[in-house]
Amino acid sequence: MKFLSRSAMAEILRLTQSGNVVGATFQILANLAQETPASASKRRKPGVAIRKQPRAARSKRTAAHGEESPSEGRFERRLYDGPAGRLDYFLYKPAGSTSGRPLILMLHGCTQSPEDFARGTRMNLLADEYGFLVGYPAQSHSANAQKCWNWFRPEDQRRDAGEPAMMAGIVGQLIAEEQVDATRVYVAGMSAGGAAAAVLAEVYPDLFAAVGVHSGLPCGAATSIPGAFAAMRNGGDRRDRPPRSGRAVPVITFHGDRDDTVSAANSDRIVEEALDAGGSALKRSRLTGEEPGGRRFTREIHSNSADDIVIEKCTVEGAGHGWAGGDSAGSYVDPKGPDASRAMVRFFLSHRMGPSAN
Repeated sequence: MKFLSRSAMAEILRLTQSGNVVGATFQILANLAQETPASASKRRKPGVAIRKQPRAARSKRTAAHGEESPSEGRFERRLYDGPAGRLDYFLYKPAGSTSGRPLILMLHGCTQSPEDFARGTRMNLLADEYGFLVGYPAQSHSANAQKCWNWFRPEDQRRDAGEPAMMAGIVGQLIAEEQVDATRVYVAGMSAGGAAAAVLAEVYPDLFAAVGVHSGLPCGAATSIPGAFAAMRNGGDRRDRPPRSGRAVPVITFHGDRDDTVSAANSDRIVEEALDAGGSALKRSRLTGEEPGGRRFTREIHSNSADDIVIEKCTVEGAGHGWAGGDSAGSYVDPKGPDASRAMVRFFLSHRMGPSAN
């Protein structure tokens, strides 16, 4: 059984007394979800199906790339200011970055920051290796008391409005200013960020070549706070949502089967909806693997007639609410799992917008 600390209880009481019931609710959720890193394995050996970066290569870099490293790349704070509003974000640019590079938009979870998310996912290290840019939008306390993306609000589930419009605006800004390859733009997120990534893929299928959802929920899983908690417990239900229209965006999901914050049933829902949207002729296969000294995992793969993987679901056995294969220097990570970041990069870079995207 998990218990809240005295300081956490004091903050919950303060928020409740001030009338911020939503903030208090998310404070409870965030504290119950936080896992103790003491049991995390320090081993970083390669997995069976999803390989990690060798220790020797990582040891030459900053532990997180959450701050600027003059010898390798730049981690810059920027601002998007557009019709839908203002949104701070960070951009990681590998050394020698030139025009025509891919972009991955990374959406953090509740209580996290771009710097924390960069540390936990190690995505900037992979950017050095593969030569892509990484954008990290930053949710503010004023927009959500626990810095969660508001994926459950109808006004933040629409194109050209709210948070989706600001994130799409960041992408447009980077395409223009950094000469990003517009056919290779991707989005991934964790928990509330994963749910927000699913929203972006649905409302901007013409912008994102592929999407990664880690421990998240499908677009339209909820339209209120009570509905959000029900969807997190039981899996989102889209019965009140109109059918999808437009292109089916290739999707990869990661989820721990012991996640008691966001049920793994949500990963099943995301795959089911992707199949309904454009997967009737796909071939299905199932692979299992085990991280040496770590966790077993199952990959459910759906491929098209050209053997391109367009839907992939990775379920990690015994894992809770944390980024698989992450660095314990960040929050909400599971170092014992397979490397979700590397798997997503592999999946993303196999897709681009255009006739060959699916």
